Amino acid sequence: MPPPSRSRRRPTQDRAKATRNEILDAAAKLFGERGITDTSTNRIAAAAGVSIGTVYRYFSDRSVMVDELLDRLLNDIETAFTATMFNLTDMSILDVYTTIFGVLTDVLVANAGLVRALIAGVQFYSSGLPEFEPRLRLMIKVLVIQILGPGDDHKYDVMASVVVNTGFAVVLRASALDVDGRERRELIAATADMVATWFDDHRATGRALPC
Repeated sequence: MPPPSRSRRRPTQDRAKATRNEILDAAAKLFGERGITDTSTNRIAAAAGVSIGTVYRYFSDRSVMVDELLDRLLNDIETAFTATMFNLTDMSILDVYTTIFGVLTDVLVANAGLVRALIAGVQFYSSGLPEFEPRLRLMIKVLVIQILGPGDDHKYDVMASVVVNTGFAVVLRASALDVDGRERRELIAATADMVATWFDDHRATGRALPC
C-alpha cells in the first residue's frame, strides 16, 4: 500500500471515487502505451478529461499513481487466486496448477501494457511487491497442505516459495505482449506439468527437498 502521506485525499462520495478511478484508468492506459517516465501528469489529466488541479487533488505526484495501480493489480491477482481456490476440489495436481497459472496469466494479460510499464520501472520492485509475495506464498502453502496433507512445515514453506517464484516467472512471461495464445498455453502447461511431477514424487516418496 502507498504511504498515507503521499496520497492527499481519499474521496468518500461516489462521484469523487469515480473521478479518482478515471484518473487511474487513464494513467494505466498511458503508462502501458508510453511508459511511466514518458507520461506526464498533464497528459494524464487530458486523457481523463479533468484539469491538472483535479489530478493533484487526489494524487500528490505520478509515483502515487504507480503505487496505487500496482496495488490494484496485486489485489486483482489475489482476488482471482482466492476465487479459484474454491474450484479446485477433486482436480489432479496437474489441473490445479494449470488452472492457477492460467487464471493469474489472464489477469496480467488483461493489464499487459501496464505490467510491461511496471516491470520497466524501479517502482515495481520498490513498492507493494515485496509485501505481496508473502501473502501469495501463504495461499500457496495452504494449497500445498490441501494436496499433500499434513507434513514438515519447513519443507512446505520452501515448496510454496519455489511454486511462487517459478509460477510468477512463467505467468509474467506468458502475459508478455509478444507471446501468442498457443505459446501462452504451452508455457503454462509445461510449468504446471513440472510442478505436478515434483508434487507427485513427494507424495509417492515423501521426498520434496534434499535432506
